[in-house]
Amino acid sequence: MIDFARLYDSHLDSLYAFGSRLTADSELLKDCIQDVFMKFYAKREELCLTVKNIEKYLYMSLRNRINDEYRRRARLTDDEITDLCLQPVAEADEFHRERMERQQALITNVEAVFPKLSPRQQQIITLYYVEQRKYDDICQIMGINYQSVRNLMHRSICRLREYASETV
Repeated sequence: MIDFARLYDSHLDSLYAFGSRLTADSELLKDCIQDVFMKFYAKREELCLTVKNIEKYLYMSLRNRINDEYRRRARLTDDEITDLCLQPVAEADEFHRERMERQQALITNVEAVFPKLSPRQQQIITLYYVEQRKYDDICQIMGINYQSVRNLMHRSICRLREYASETV
């Protein structure tokens, strides 16, 4: 038997992200996700025996539920539903393109001022952000205590911001 609460918790965010590509109406999306889980819960014993890939079932059910709701609300054809669903995707693509441009500008700015930091400041930022090390690992690598790592990280970020604001 499936632990329904764990299934719900583990798939809720990914279903919301998936559904937000299909509709811009967040309330409709929340209702549809709730409907999918309610239907799944009501038929859980039957579905556990027949459905091999629960995740795929949830995604397909959500897509179908959103389409059904659009049809019910507006009596639209499948082509019109597809057009409505693609509009938020196009807007999301534009948003992501702009976000990537801003990130690239930020990266260029950081790369320009990074050499101005002291070697230890460069090392701690590299360890934490590039190598994605935890503070405990950084303590061992740099041979300093935990609070010193936090202080050095704070001072390094402040200095990086200071240099970056001078170049803008």
